[in-house]
Amino acid sequence: MRAHRLAWALWILTMLCSVLSLPLAEQGSLIVLVPLAAWTLTSSTVGTIIVSRRPENPIGWILCAIGFLWACNIFSGLYAIQALVTDPGPLPAGEVAAWVATWVVFPAYGLLAYLFLLFPDGRLLSPRWHPLLWIGSVLIVAGSAVWALTPGPIAGLEGIRNPLGIEGYGATLEFAGQLFFYAVDVLVLVCVVSVYLRLRRASGEERQQIEWLVYAAALLGIVVVVGVVSDLFFGGFGWWLFLVVILAFLGLPISIGVAVLRYRLYDIDIIINRTLVYGSLTAMLVLVYVGCVIGLQYILRGLTGEESQLAIVASTLVVAALFNPFRRRVQAFIDRRFYRRKYDARKTLEGFSAKLREETDIDALNSELLATVRETVQPEHASLWLRPDAAPKSGQAN
Repeated sequence: MRAHRLAWALWILTMLCSVLSLPLAEQGSLIVLVPLAAWTLTSSTVGTIIVSRRPENPIGWILCAIGFLWACNIFSGLYAIQALVTDPGPLPAGEVAAWVATWVVFPAYGLLAYLFLLFPDGRLLSPRWHPLLWIGSVLIVAGSAVWALTPGPIAGLEGIRNPLGIEGYGATLEFAGQLFFYAVDVLVLVCVVSVYLRLRRASGEERQQIEWLVYAAALLGIVVVVGVVSDLFFGGFGWWLFLVVILAFLGLPISIGVAVLRYRLYDIDIIINRTLVYGSLTAMLVLVYVGCVIGLQYILRGLTGEESQLAIVASTLVVAALFNPFRRRVQAFIDRRFYRRKYDARKTLEGFSAKLREETDIDALNSELLATVRETVQPEHASLWLRPDAAPKSGQAN
């Protein structure tokens, strides 16, 4: 009961920090701040639910802490700007808020390593991974202390300087802070490797749990890579990239909550299948659309000497016509490549259904049915018993 109350108290504080941050932000930054606040509240909410139902699992506490620390970072930074830059004077403790903003995000980032290392049951993969817990603790505490004492302007706070920074050791502390960030980066990557190793050894329900996290992490990685490549080649997607990454981050706490609470775990294969199919289909249709637009514009420019909206209309019609044929072919390819056993089983059942409509010999159907069951379900033993017709009762009219 005490753990339950503490978790909900953290959730209330996280909600207050997230909600109170909104009126402090400029109108133009709300489009990024709102998804960021949604992510902190989602992490805190999922963590609180996990603690309420499985208080012995540290995954819930880690999510609560990550959500609370990120909410504190957002609120303290915006509060410091309001109290020290926008309207200096009326709001108290502006320097305290600025100081909190210098270091509070570091432990929130470091706790991601624990999230991957202990997922899904709160236990290590093996005792050999135990030193990483101590290494992570040392890095988080020492790195937070270094950033709390690093002097100079605070990043993202419009030139506000760290009120508790040690000016005489600025270069040394800043260099040490960067080293701690790189060390935590390596720690997180190592812990991600532990998830991969755990997936290779897992089976049954535990494998389904890990697949949920792997799916969310892979989706986040694809979004980041595609966003960075798009930004490099096309430019001008700075805040859009940040917005999309934050939205993709929402998948992490949601997938963790589903996995730890073991709710509808069997749906993960369907979700992965649909993601592969419609992700590939979208990429193919986009390429076809862009190719058609460019090609038709080139042809029309050569014929008429100017561009025309006809190219866009025609390209849209082509994409609409190709949607279903492409979807069927992509679905068949994905099933053959990644879900071969289910694909073969479906083909076998389709063949049996065709024979069932044509075959009239009961003995032949018996043998065919047993062969189909053995091939698709692969039981240790299979037999078929047909109940004989009930004998007519005495005196019953035929």
